[in-house]
Amino acid sequence: MNDRRNQINPLARKRRRFSLAEKQRLVEATLAPGASVAAVAREAGVRATQLYGWRLWLRGSTPTGFAPVQITPEVPANAGTLEIEFATGARMRISGAVDIAMMSTAVAALARGRRR
Repeated sequence: MNDRRNQINPLARKRRRFSLAEKQRLVEATLAPGASVAAVAREAGVRATQLYGWRLWLRGSTPTGFAPVQITPEVPANAGTLEIEFATGARMRISGAVDIAMMSTAVAALARGRRR
């Protein structure tokens, strides 16, 4: 008697398990400038949705709101440098004269956590 339900499909994939270190390495690769989550996922043999899930899981309880501000002594406007570190880990450093509209756009983009 040949019961097809009991046969093993040689083409079926075995579930792959990733260690925490492997997940962290893949997530870090997606955060690199110019990286594509889909490309990293394809290279690793996982679906992009799985990689997005790992990103959320590894971010865990990282605050996504405002971060504490540290005010330093006042310096002359022509010699000053402004550095902002966002909760996403992104940093923005501005030296010299600043176009307010451009700075507002950059701050808004970095505050949303988008990296390009």
